[in-house]
Amino acid sequence: MKKSISPYHIQSIQEFHSLMQLPEPKAPLISLVRFEDIKEIPVTVPKSLILPFFSLWLKKDYHGGRLKYGQQIYDFDAGSMSFFESGQFFTYDEGEVSHRGWWLMIAPEFILKSPLASTIRQRSFFSYSIHEALHLSDEEEMIIDEIMQKIDWEITHSMDDCSSKIIISYVELLLNYAERFYNRQFMTRKTITNELVDRLNRLLDDWINNSILENEKLPSVKAVSQKLNVSTNYLSDMLKGITGKTTLQHIHDKLIETAKIKLSTTNMTISEISYELGFEHPQSFAKLFKNKTNISPNQFRRNLQ
Repeated sequence: MKKSISPYHIQSIQEFHSLMQLPEPKAPLISLVRFEDIKEIPVTVPKSLILPFFSLWLKKDYHGGRLKYGQQIYDFDAGSMSFFESGQFFTYDEGEVSHRGWWLMIAPEFILKSPLASTIRQRSFFSYSIHEALHLSDEEEMIIDEIMQKIDWEITHSMDDCSSKIIISYVELLLNYAERFYNRQFMTRKTITNELVDRLNRLLDDWINNSILENEKLPSVKAVSQKLNVSTNYLSDMLKGITGKTTLQHIHDKLIETAKIKLSTTNMTISEISYELGFEHPQSFAKLFKNKTNISPNQFRRNLQ
């Protein structure tokens, strides 16, 4: 059996620069590297790394090598952005890495005293744990590139008391644009997203109507996402962009839709229906039903008579 290799923990941005044979960073807690300066990953760099900083990538083209973020291959290509949370691990293939663009590294300490410290992890694209990079149009790429250049100017010139505030404001602007562009991506990639909606509906039908419930009870957002091979945040963001509803709302809607059919076509008791749908307690089922329909299950059945 092949022995797994533990990832190497990078301790700082400075150590990362040293490993990659890059010049010393201009500041200890933030760095902006041009991918053009990384001609080839040195053979001394471990193939699996844990990075202690947030990473924001803008790649203008890409040739060679593959990257795994967490457990999944990342789907980056020409004109794309990628967002990686601090403390995550990367593995990559050997070989030359040839692309242009920017790698922005932000240590959590750099934003610690700013509102961004509490909101950056709320940006769901930092936890798209599979393969969904942000693919940019030429105009979108120009906007992001201009912001990166402004950050680069602040870092490379003598940093003063205002520099951190200005850089953080640029990072927030960059993330706001990324959120807008992701929403656009969800809309323009309708073929993929509509297929995912269809897969979700089929999965929920099978889950509720067949034997899946015997082992897994109520379908959870996490379990549904895993079966669809997408992250929980990505699935909910995609669904909300296309349908206006989150994954949990889709699950609840499917449960209530099935409950209405059983209430109207069978003589099952409310308790029997709730247990069959995967609820541990009939009261929980009745509460959800009333929240979604404004009437109780018993009242719904009486109204049909």
